[in-house]
Amino acid sequence: MSAWCEDFAATSLEEILQCQTQNRAWGKELRGKNNSLVNSRLAHELSFADYLTDRKLVRDAAAEYRRRATVLDAQIVRCTGGALPQGELKPVQR
Repeated sequence: MSAWCEDFAATSLEEILQCQTQNRAWGKELRGKNNSLVNSRLAHELSFADYLTDRKLVRDAAAEYRRRATVLDAQIVRCTGGALPQGELKPVQR
């Protein structure tokens, strides 16, 4: 995931929605990495110690993905005055 800025004060709704799209793509990438990691372990291509180390990194990244999703959701609500824009948002898979 690219650099992350916590300050959304001067950010438009369109820019926040673009950040949300990027965050969702990152989440999809993380799920793919997790699946690949599990498959590598099941195929005995990875030691258990390496699996645990890599799994922790992916789990930490997934937690950051969810945190960012929550921040972005709050910013969308702030920009729309409390109402979510119709037809522009899709549910976030968590």
